[in-house]
Amino acid sequence: MGQVPDGYHRVRAHIRRNPAGKGSKRMSAWMIAGLIAGVWLWGQVFGFDEAASAPPVAPQPSVSATVGR
Repeated sequence: MGQVPDGYHRVRAHIRRNPAGKGSKRMSAWMIAGLIAGVWLWGQVFGFDEAASAPPVAPQPSVSATVGR
């Protein structure tokens, strides 16, 4: 059988990568989704969306509009 490269080990007929340490683990998709949901809920509770929106502009009639015809 062939040599197993560094950083890999043989399992039955397969070559697999050695497990990495805990320090190199990235954030999972569930963790990212949880953080986004937490920020959204924080905005719902404390009203970030109200502070960011501008007051509605009142419509003004046109000067060229004719009245009574």
